[in-house]
Amino acid sequence: MLKGTNYEGAKTDETTIIGRGVKIEGKLSSSGDIRVEGNVEGDISSQGTVVIGSNGRVNGQVNAENITIGGNVNGTVRAKEKLVLDSNGNLKGDIFTKTLLVDAGANFNGNCKMGGDSSSTYKPKEEPSTDTNIKK
Repeated sequence: MLKGTNYEGAKTDETTIIGRGVKIEGKLSSSGDIRVEGNVEGDISSQGTVVIGSNGRVNGQVNAENITIGGNVNGTVRAKEKLVLDSNGNLKGDIFTKTLLVDAGANFNGNCKMGGDSSSTYKPKEEPSTDTNIKK
């Protein structure tokens, strides 16, 4: 696991940058901000802000205080405060956040839960049974 935390685990002002041409497989965790312009195959967690730039690709969950998506994310996204989908952003997965801002041109395919506790777990409604051979 890549870590950007200091020894006490407190939030830092440092930014971790995953540049173009870089591919990371596994969990990425930081107490500071993270900017992704490369590819991440795994989960990202930050006590600060996570920015997925226009060239960034993430296949996994993203958890942070604030999240901006300008590239592609395939996975559940949890922003404690605010999630921004930029005009070039593409998200396939569920959203949990207090505040959601979607720019014109952004793509989102999934479920969204806003307000309250953004860390809660989404539970989709069960589909009614279509089995006609139910015995009572």
